[in-house]
Amino acid sequence: MTAGTRAHRDRHLLRILTALLREDVAGLRTRSTRVERPDGSWLRREHPGGALALPVEPEGFQSEFAARLPLLRREEPGPATDLDTADAVLAALGDLADPADRPGFDAFADECRHSLAAELLHRDTRTEVLTRLTDAYGPDPARWTDPLAFDTLAARLDHPVYPTGRGRIGLTDRHVRAYAPEFHPRFRLRWLALPRVDVVDEGLTAAPGWPAPSTLGLPRALDADHIALPVHPLTVGAPLHGALKEAGLDDRAVLAEQPYAEVVPTLSMRTVALTAHPGTHLKVPLATATLGRLNRRTIKPGTLRDGAACQRLLAAVAAREPRFDGTVLHADETRYAHAGHELLAVLRRRWPAGLDGAVVVPMAALTAPAPGGGLVIDRLADRFHGGDPVALLDAVLTLLFDWQTTLFGYGIALESHQQNISLAFDDRPQRPPLRLLFKDNDGPRVHTGRLRATLGPHDLSGFDDTRITGEDDRAVLDLFTTITVHLCAGAPAFALARHGSAPLDRLLTLVRDRLGEAVERLGTGPGQPGAALRAHILDAARLPVKAMVTAGTLLTKQRSGAQDINKHYTTGPNYLLRGA
Repeated sequence: MTAGTRAHRDRHLLRILTALLREDVAGLRTRSTRVERPDGSWLRREHPGGALALPVEPEGFQSEFAARLPLLRREEPGPATDLDTADAVLAALGDLADPADRPGFDAFADECRHSLAAELLHRDTRTEVLTRLTDAYGPDPARWTDPLAFDTLAARLDHPVYPTGRGRIGLTDRHVRAYAPEFHPRFRLRWLALPRVDVVDEGLTAAPGWPAPSTLGLPRALDADHIALPVHPLTVGAPLHGALKEAGLDDRAVLAEQPYAEVVPTLSMRTVALTAHPGTHLKVPLATATLGRLNRRTIKPGTLRDGAACQRLLAAVAAREPRFDGTVLHADETRYAHAGHELLAVLRRRWPAGLDGAVVVPMAALTAPAPGGGLVIDRLADRFHGGDPVALLDAVLTLLFDWQTTLFGYGIALESHQQNISLAFDDRPQRPPLRLLFKDNDGPRVHTGRLRATLGPHDLSGFDDTRITGEDDRAVLDLFTTITVHLCAGAPAFALARHGSAPLDRLLTLVRDRLGEAVERLGTGPGQPGAALRAHILDAARLPVKAMVTAGTLLTKQRSGAQDINKHYTTGPNYLLRGA
């Protein structure tokens, strides 16, 4: 192993250990004793069969401590032994877990191997991919007008919470190169003709340009009573055959032999953009998982209905908030179809008009390394904010918190994390200098009482997922905190500090001040929504934190108690407290 590879593996293990500590896996956080030793702090976890010790240092973002060295030390029984691989660490922690949970530890060890291999592949292909992007779009990212180029940069970053986020479970390097956003490939979709009577079609085939079966090389007779649905090439084969059999359609479906419609993968991979119509995206199921073995990239039919219902709700709010006209935009996600199975579904997304010529960047790409040096946010700041990346972040947070707290005032929180929000920058006259563009709003949380009190009667029966609505603020506050605050504000602030863009205290003061201003606009008197945000976030001793490894891989839903693996929480320190 080369020194460079070893250093990369060590950084990978540090992230894994920090996540396991944050989520208190095997009692690493709550059942350990802090011990000061000549080299620094350790957390010593004693158990009936011996003791484990983890070297730590202050972290502060979503955990008090982070792993300081890439190892877990077995101190008892016998001589001290340093466990310095993910396999060894997870085997030791798995021995402390309930026997029913051991398969999850084995699965996470496999995830870690996939993730490390992906990261090394990213390292070895960085120059190749950056050259491809600059050849296609130019040397300055601040002049790129294709959002998919930024998706490629973002896909090569680590997830702010999930330590093995770059891994693609079940995919080979060949698959990743051919279909994953980090390689910016082009490919053609496969297509399936299904009897119209077996398909729920919500305006999909009425969309301009939607292909008929005969367009795909199938018999023209199928045009009368069949609907064409796109299929990702990775789903063709055993996954598709199994889905058709489960749906009772294996003897009535017709798979077109010839691919049709060239596409480029977006950051989410299962969503692809049509190269002939870049503003049109197709979200198609994948028989794989990311961010946890249980976090499958299929499409449950109910989520399509939920996304459309959320879009109608957001439109109703926007109609009452004209000050956001032109600055907060939403993709159209009301056209979809499915055949009652999570591998037989498609969503057609359309970007709103008026984005031509703008530089549209997913928030997830802001802290990605840019071609030529520096970060993407640095290059954007050079063009749009006088070379000051903190001023750019300030503008983003001001608009983001204003909109998201406004929604909270209606009792709504969106699962609009850093991949689901894009920033549209523009320096042309008559265009807003910054706009927010939202997509994938199928997992909100709604406080129905506050919604009724502010918006008046609104039909919420369109939501398929009963977890979306509730009669109190708890789920709404948790989602607002873990998504809008942690992922869209805290994560970039800590990342910019690590890169030396500004001192951490200055960046966190900016986050707190902009959120505080937005909270004050809601009103912080008794019973006012701003009071709940202030108490739960700005003044709380601890904040909810996603426990994604626990809910996504280590434990089954029955064992973790997670009703939603993306909304299962532990707690961490409040980095926004004054003096924190």
